[in-house]
Amino acid sequence: MNAPWKPGAGLRDPFHAFVCDDYSFDVLRGVAAEMGWAPEKVNKGGMRNAVQSLSITASPQILFVDMSESGDPLNDINSLAEVCEPGTVVIAAGQVNDVRLYRDLIASGIQDYLLKPFGADQLREALAQAQAVFMAPRDAGPDRPHCTIAVVGTRGGVGASSIATSLGWMLSEKKKRPTALLDLDVHFGTNALAMDLEPGRGLTDAIENPSRIDGLFIERAMVRASDTLAILSAEAPISQPMLSDGGAFYQLLEEFRAAFECSVVDLPRNMLIQHPHLMSDVNVTLVVTELTLAAARDTIRILSWLKTNAPQSRVVVVANRVHPGSPEISRKDFEQSIERKVDVLIPFDLRIASQAAKLGKTLAETAKGSKVGAACAALLAETLGAVDADDAGDGKPMPKKGDSLLGKIDFKSMIPSRRKAAVED
Repeated sequence: MNAPWKPGAGLRDPFHAFVCDDYSFDVLRGVAAEMGWAPEKVNKGGMRNAVQSLSITASPQILFVDMSESGDPLNDINSLAEVCEPGTVVIAAGQVNDVRLYRDLIASGIQDYLLKPFGADQLREALAQAQAVFMAPRDAGPDRPHCTIAVVGTRGGVGASSIATSLGWMLSEKKKRPTALLDLDVHFGTNALAMDLEPGRGLTDAIENPSRIDGLFIERAMVRASDTLAILSAEAPISQPMLSDGGAFYQLLEEFRAAFECSVVDLPRNMLIQHPHLMSDVNVTLVVTELTLAAARDTIRILSWLKTNAPQSRVVVVANRVHPGSPEISRKDFEQSIERKVDVLIPFDLRIASQAAKLGKTLAETAKGSKVGAACAALLAETLGAVDADDAGDGKPMPKKGDSLLGKIDFKSMIPSRRKAAVED
């Protein structure tokens, strides 16, 4: 049925049917045999049986479902859509002869609606049309290469997860790009929580059973935040260590490339040490930091690491939660210390941050029309600009190996200004 992304390639049965009465059962078995399909794929039981069966098995290419016993056809169709894989062509049948119902069912995504009792010729024609629809080439939309964006915080609490969720939301809602959001903080991740969603067990299942990861697993394990945004997150028990060599994470990213246009990875900085191979195919890295001495030190270290281990990735430095007034380090001193400019500066706004948390919405969605919202729009533009840029180096200076980290900060220029401020106070 209708869905924003396509599943990975896999074997699917050509036809399943779920019917309520013996007459329809016999007609469907006969026509299915004529078309070369297994008659045993015609099952007794209507919509309820279809939903229960498809919740644990792969969807067929063509699905016939009897709605005669359905008290609320539209609601039941929505329940069916939740367990159907994308691309499944659905034919419904029922006893209600109502043009409004027919139009509503067609609008909900089914291919055809047959009034019972139907004949073999009528059924044969409907199935042939469904087969033609399934085999027809689909509009693939804009021919864009997949983009993988990693978001790395230089320190705990700098708001990297907030940036990741906001970026995922903006890519999906403002740019209409099917987007996957992967939160790799398995025990304490907040991406799903920030959008008022239950994370489910998808990520923990992937870590425990990497062999299960395929297109069908991605479709069923991810939590949909909207038609164009899906999240894979976890809240694993803190008493349960999740041991992995990183193969599951890498395989998830491979499946994302086949199913989405964009992948946003909320990557805890310790992952750079444990699983550096995750950065091998990342197109853009957002280094989220704050204007403090410790953050300057770790920004230098992470920029140097990226230059050595992920040279193909274009880097965007984001100073987040910048308080008004005098920060611990001025923007100018911070940029001198890291030897490159800060690309995006997002101001701190307690009211907007609190409102976003209360509403279960991303910072970018809540901050529309404010300075924070304008900064989030600049973040999106900067990220997409990095995505569209040439693969050649960006010419921005990077820290050199062997240089003193603390020596890059001009303490002498900072101390007088602080003393002066104290005197003025």
